[in-house]
Amino acid sequence: MPAVTADGVPFLDLGEEFARLEREWFDSLRETGARGSFILGPNVQAFEKEFADYLGVRHAVGLANGTDALLLCLRALGIGPGDEVVTTPYTFFATTEVISLLGATPVFVDIDPHSFNMDPDLISAAVTGKTKAILPVHLFGHPADMDAINVIAQAHGVAVIEDCAQACGAQWKGKPAGSFGICAAFSFYPTKVLGCYGDGGMLTTSDEGVAVQVRRLRNHGATAHFMHDQIGYNSRLDEIQASLLRIKFRYLGDVVAARQRIANAYDKRLRGSRVITPQHAEQSGHAFNLYTVRLPDRDAARQRFVEHNIGHSLCYPLPLHLQAVYKDLGYEAGSLPVSEQASRECISLPIYPDMPEEHVDRVCEILLGE
Repeated sequence: MPAVTADGVPFLDLGEEFARLEREWFDSLRETGARGSFILGPNVQAFEKEFADYLGVRHAVGLANGTDALLLCLRALGIGPGDEVVTTPYTFFATTEVISLLGATPVFVDIDPHSFNMDPDLISAAVTGKTKAILPVHLFGHPADMDAINVIAQAHGVAVIEDCAQACGAQWKGKPAGSFGICAAFSFYPTKVLGCYGDGGMLTTSDEGVAVQVRRLRNHGATAHFMHDQIGYNSRLDEIQASLLRIKFRYLGDVVAARQRIANAYDKRLRGSRVITPQHAEQSGHAFNLYTVRLPDRDAARQRFVEHNIGHSLCYPLPLHLQAVYKDLGYEAGSLPVSEQASRECISLPIYPDMPEEHVDRVCEILLGE
């Protein structure tokens, strides 16, 4: 990401948010320190309950990061060597990395050109006798079509695992993302809609067996102190980060509304231009973790951003089916054309809750070459 000077526009600026939360968070830090409970303590337990209640699910399990949350979703369902997981090639690498780490195989389905999410019309053709799960990603904060995906999964008798890394606060037909599949994975990386000041993640589920399994796996597979009946992981949400997340979680609705306000300002400023702005499906509540547009001359626009110190990100410049690590899967250029075109044309613009509207004007001025 290009460096941003004082006269540029940052891709993300959390300074004002920190200033608002500083006293409250430092008070919580002092309480945590005085209590001396730093691992799986009361803040983690309280945040897990608050998060589960918000989603309307029975369980939320705090983990070290969003990647582990995805990994443990798969592991808890017994997915491993010889299994296939149908997912999207247009996403961050962690989505498929965890499939491969468990010895399973990702099967890629092309995306819808408007939402950037997996195209439900293409999923059934990708399901085989080896398929154990469908893994939709709510990309950039736009929920996938969970009605259609769940119907397909039920017809084929496979699980649905939601990748909600970018979708905390997003909704599909009024229901929160993360409440549709057998389990879901959230990331609290600092750039997310709900982010901590380090790494953090959450797995959510209403399945009692999944919850029990994941609580063991996150703590070295322990069934009791020093007692282990399987190989697990060290993947526990930090008590200090949980204390911050509990504070920030109270303001999640305001944060999502602020991001939607900035997105609407971009939409208004770019209306009628050659830039294709993000879809706002009537039935979806887009959380706008990222505001990603597409335009044929993306690389020229990016060069102007570099020259004028406008923060931006290319999400994602090479779809996963064409990455070197997956060359043995046999996908070729042109095999998933919508994802490939998106990789050539998409660029993510600055968006964060305290972004001034004049910065929107400046970004659009440079984007359009005005």
